[in-house]
Amino acid sequence: MPTLADRLKNVSVSASAAMTQRARDLASRGVDVVSLSSGEPDFPTPSHAIEAAHAAALAGDTKYPPLDGTPALKAAIARKFKRDNNLEYEPGQILVSGGGKQVIFNAVLATCNPGDEVVIPSPAWISYADIVRFAGGVPVPVACSHENGFKLSAEDLEAAITPRTKWLFLNFPNNPTGAACSRQEMAAIAEVMLRHPDVWIMTDDMYEHLVYDDFEFCTIAEVEPRLYDRVLTVNGASKAYAMTGWRLGFCGGPKALLSGISNVNGQNSGGTSTITQAAAVAVLDGPQDLLKERAAIYRKRRDFVLENLAGIDGLTCHKPEGAFYLFPSIAGLIGKTSKSGRKIETDTDFVMALLDEQHVATVQGAAYGMSPFFRISYATSMEKLADGCARIAEFCSDLR
Repeated sequence: MPTLADRLKNVSVSASAAMTQRARDLASRGVDVVSLSSGEPDFPTPSHAIEAAHAAALAGDTKYPPLDGTPALKAAIARKFKRDNNLEYEPGQILVSGGGKQVIFNAVLATCNPGDEVVIPSPAWISYADIVRFAGGVPVPVACSHENGFKLSAEDLEAAITPRTKWLFLNFPNNPTGAACSRQEMAAIAEVMLRHPDVWIMTDDMYEHLVYDDFEFCTIAEVEPRLYDRVLTVNGASKAYAMTGWRLGFCGGPKALLSGISNVNGQNSGGTSTITQAAAVAVLDGPQDLLKERAAIYRKRRDFVLENLAGIDGLTCHKPEGAFYLFPSIAGLIGKTSKSGRKIETDTDFVMALLDEQHVATVQGAAYGMSPFFRISYATSMEKLADGCARIAEFCSDLR
């Protein structure tokens, strides 16, 4: 019997995807499930994006796309980077992909040799470490403590860098915690990186428009221009514009790096759908008011869930600056037993019992590299959040 490649032995299935699928399976059997596990906006794609895609299809814009993006979209991305981030990128410094994950995957494959290390502030999006392992690299998690607001400290970053370090990954606002770095905090990170000129920096800015309470987003190449030639600035349309299914990511960075990324992309995929690219031009160049409008709705949802969690004994939760996640600690519940008799020894035990007994889908903190926590996505309606919070409260009150 033929076998699979050894490289897959170190790559796991996404825990958030697995929990979301488990919730779907339960729902298909008639179970009333409240899914708070998926990091997907519940808003519709803006109508002008759909109209632009339709117009492009009718106009015959359905041929093979350029490998690195259409000229129209690359120009729109350049305008976005200048408008939102005060970053100047020429067309040759911009690349379009089938989602932000593809940019990151191709960048790691283009740069990492076996044994190269990638520093990843933790907790972190599940895929970062798996992508590094897939390429033969070594993920180096750096704990960002609850007490420090899940921020990366300059001292801990400095201690993690070795002669084998190839990349630093940054993701603020962060998945799963929602933590974001102020300009001062980002400047401290940048100061460390100036001392390590052989390390690339990838900043995943997918949640840049989802910030609250007058918090001002910043990205590292903007904060410290001396790092510009080593920074890969990654973004996309998925979270801000509710275009997850369109699969549109992009990046700006040094030409030599983008050439390598494009080379990998040309072997494992190809150019991004022309229809998707036409839609992306429309949202990037179109009205931006919806970003603040939707962020205001997310903020209300965040505050609503925080208020409800505050009344549950055994849970504590940091108030995040951005994204649409909460990352509560269940330290006060470890060692207890659920109503059905399940012992809660880990956060995985907690989320599985919560799903089985109260039919609320969340994701264990262990999947993101930090326990004992669990992730709640509030990218859903207030009605579902109210129901979910009530069920979580009941589940926790039944623990003995």
